[in-house]
Amino acid sequence: MDTTINDGPLGGVRIVDLTNVVMGPFATHILADLGADVIKVESPEGDSFRSYRPSRHDGMSGNFLHVHRNKRSIVLDLKQKDARVALDRLIATADVFVHSLRPKAIQKLGYAYDDVRKITPDIVYCGAYGFGAKGRYGDKAAYDDLIQAGSGIAALFTGRQSEPAYAPTVICDKLAGQAIAYSILAALFQRARGGGGQAIEVPMFETTVEFTLVEHMGGFAFEPPLGPPGFPRLLNARRKPYRTKDGYACILPYSDRNWRDFYAFTGRGEYEQDPRFQNLSDRVQNIEQLYALVEEEAQKRTTGEWVAFCDEVSIPCMPVLSLEELPDDPHLREVGLFADDVHPSEGPYRTIRSPVSFSAAPFRIRRHAPRLGEHTDEILAELGLPPKAAQ
Repeated sequence: MDTTINDGPLGGVRIVDLTNVVMGPFATHILADLGADVIKVESPEGDSFRSYRPSRHDGMSGNFLHVHRNKRSIVLDLKQKDARVALDRLIATADVFVHSLRPKAIQKLGYAYDDVRKITPDIVYCGAYGFGAKGRYGDKAAYDDLIQAGSGIAALFTGRQSEPAYAPTVICDKLAGQAIAYSILAALFQRARGGGGQAIEVPMFETTVEFTLVEHMGGFAFEPPLGPPGFPRLLNARRKPYRTKDGYACILPYSDRNWRDFYAFTGRGEYEQDPRFQNLSDRVQNIEQLYALVEEEAQKRTTGEWVAFCDEVSIPCMPVLSLEELPDDPHLREVGLFADDVHPSEGPYRTIRSPVSFSAAPFRIRRHAPRLGEHTDEILAELGLPPKAAQ
C-alpha cells in the first residue's frame, strides 16, 4: 500500500468499508479522495449501485464510476469461514471500520463494535444507520424517500403545491454521508491525540431532522413557542426560478442596496419608500409582494441581460442550468471541476474532481472505480492469505 503524503491528507489510513448504495459509499468516496486506502468489502452479488443503467458492462454503472474511484474491491462471502478469517485479518490492519447494516443485522453477523475492537482495540468504528439504534425505529428499513418523508423535508413543499413532495435528489443519503465522513475524521483526530478508538453512530433520520430545522426553528425554538416552525421566505410559493424572455434565472435581491438597485433598474421606485420593505426583517414578513414584483419584471429581459446587470451591481443571480449544461458552465470549466479520463475496462468517461482543494495535496485519481472483486487476490496476498481464501 502506498502510504506517502502524495496520496493526500489521509495517506496511510486504511478503511474497511461494508457499505452499499449511496450513504456509506459517498462518505468513503470523500475519504478515499482525501487519500485513504478504502477497501470495499462486497458480497459475491456486489453493491446494487453497480447494476444501475446505463453502463457499458454489467456491474459498472456511470454512478458507480464516480462514487467508487480511489477504492479497492474485495469479494468476501461472509457465510463462509475462510472469508470471515480474511475479514478479521483485514480489520487487524485497519484504522476505520464502517458499515451500513441495521443494528441487529451487524450484531448477528458478528461484527458489532465489541466484536471488532477485540481484533483492533483502537479501531474507529462507524455504524451508518437509518435511525438511531436506541429508538423504536432502530431496525426499520431506511431509504432516502422514507427519510425525506419523516424528517419534514417532504412537508416543506406543501406551501407551494398543496401536497408533500420529494426533492429529486437523494439529499438525505448524501447529507448523512458527509456527516459520516467528518465524524470519522474527528474520531481519527481524537485518536491521534491519545484518545483511543471509539464507536460512532450516524443516523440518517436524526441527521436530516437537525439539518432541516436549522433555519426553520424560528419561534418554535422557545418554550412556550413564540410561533410555529418555518422560515417564511423559504416557504413562500413565489420563491422559485423566474421565467425570463428566453429561459429561467434565480434573481435574488437581498440587501438594502440590492433592492434599491433593483428598483432603479426596473423603474419601480415607489417600492423604495414603502414601509413594508425598509429593512430585511420587514421584507421577510412581506416577501410575497416582493417576489411577485421580481416575477413580473423578470419576464421583460433575457437571462443574459439579468445576469449582466446583477453581476455589475452585485445582486445574486444565476441562470438555471440543466444537468447537461453543467460541464459547459464557464466557471466550472475555469476551475477544472470536470475532466475526461479513460477507465481500464469501461473506456472514456467523465470525471468530477473533488471540489475541495488542498495546497499541499493536489487531488488525483489514484485508482479508477474497481470491478467487482478486482483487488481480492491483491488484498489477500497483503494479508498473507491464498487467493481462494475469500470463497
